[in-house]
Amino acid sequence: MSIEDRKREAAEAAVRLVHDDMVVGLGTGSTAFYAIEALIRRHRDEGLRIRCIPTSSVSERQAREGGLPLTDFAAVPFLDITIDGADEIDIDTLDLVKGLGGALLWEKIVAAATRTLVIIADDRKLVSGLGATVKVPVEVVPFGWQATSERLTRLGATPILRVAKTGGPFRTDENNLILDCVFGPIPDAVLLERALSDTVGVVETGLFIGMADIAFVATPTGVRELRPA
Repeated sequence: MSIEDRKREAAEAAVRLVHDDMVVGLGTGSTAFYAIEALIRRHRDEGLRIRCIPTSSVSERQAREGGLPLTDFAAVPFLDITIDGADEIDIDTLDLVKGLGGALLWEKIVAAATRTLVIIADDRKLVSGLGATVKVPVEVVPFGWQATSERLTRLGATPILRVAKTGGPFRTDENNLILDCVFGPIPDAVLLERALSDTVGVVETGLFIGMADIAFVATPTGVRELRPA
């Protein structure tokens, strides 16, 4: 089974939790793509009645093209379920690193308003402790980003300005910048998330602590369902 097949399998396991009349958060990224496709099929073939809030312009476009009904926070105070991917998943706590797709701010806003946050991934994303395999994305305002980068350095990071495929700085849907921060293994993710969030110039961090309720992780032998210890 290929990695893409595993991603699709995890996504389809999560989508089975979605029922009529739910408000559903649509994640962003290569694995969330398969969840949105599965929701489009259920909406088209089964008449699944849902309303959706996307976490990026990319996911919004995919949903619109597939005919999924969209809503927003002006119409609904919370979401029943959000299905999203992750770049690292702590196997014990289900704490996450997210944002390598550049949508971490919208993703966290949606996750914080969600009753059940479901994470989907293949087993390469499982770790024992965050930070060892990926950089931690930190979204910052463009004004004075160099000074913000220096403040992050004093917190132990090696910040790297994310560059777009065009060669210029990567811009988020809110027109902010992202500093991808190398920390190495993080001994206390709760403390680090708090310190990053308290830093002047930081909009949001890619550390999602205590937010995930369930993870469906695809392995060569099937999909594992994980919950926080």
